[in-house]
Amino acid sequence: MAAPREHSRRSFVYRRLEAAGAVFGVVAGSAIAESFPGESERIARVGLADLSPLPRAGFKGPAALATLADAGLAIPESNNRAAWQKGGALIARLADTEALILSGLAGQMPDGLDAVAAAGCYRVPRRDSHAWFAVAGPAANDCLAKLCGVDLRPRAFTAGAVAQCGFAGISAIVIRDDALAAYHLLADSASAGYLWDCLIDAMAEYGGGPVGRACLVKDSNR
Repeated sequence: MAAPREHSRRSFVYRRLEAAGAVFGVVAGSAIAESFPGESERIARVGLADLSPLPRAGFKGPAALATLADAGLAIPESNNRAAWQKGGALIARLADTEALILSGLAGQMPDGLDAVAAAGCYRVPRRDSHAWFAVAGPAANDCLAKLCGVDLRPRAFTAGAVAQCGFAGISAIVIRDDALAAYHLLADSASAGYLWDCLIDAMAEYGGGPVGRACLVKDSNR
């Protein structure tokens, strides 16, 4: 079993994960919570997974989207939409000048991303600046509705939809990922502990709680 303190990169909330009984593994060179006691019952209702140790990246600038497209990446046609890439990564178009890239669950990022460079295209360290959680399960919508004023129900928030909004009193990015049957939540890393606690509290009435990465992998197309 991996131990978070043995790795230079670990979750922003790893102490909370340890206290909840997490079993850690190593993905993309980082310690990540793979499973928790009792998670099979939780995911049948609503589960919260910490994906913060997985790779992600951001690109900004007037030439950012065109540069990523030239590198062979599939860019959504409009803002606040996400597109899936070969290998399992996801790209969210946040603005005409900004994109967020999340790895697949196995930590795979698009090929050639490290070589992306051009005038007007600047890399943003999203792996350091933003925590990354995923909420999955039948009660996910009801749970998130407690903390977010955006209507995240499937009829209003379709597959690949992105919301940049207030969430539990802080700014967050919400992405509906039907390939994973989950909602991605990204927020300032300094607020990671606060957001984790808010989500755990919100899902308590549904019998939900923390689940590991491996729990999501079982039902994922990625």
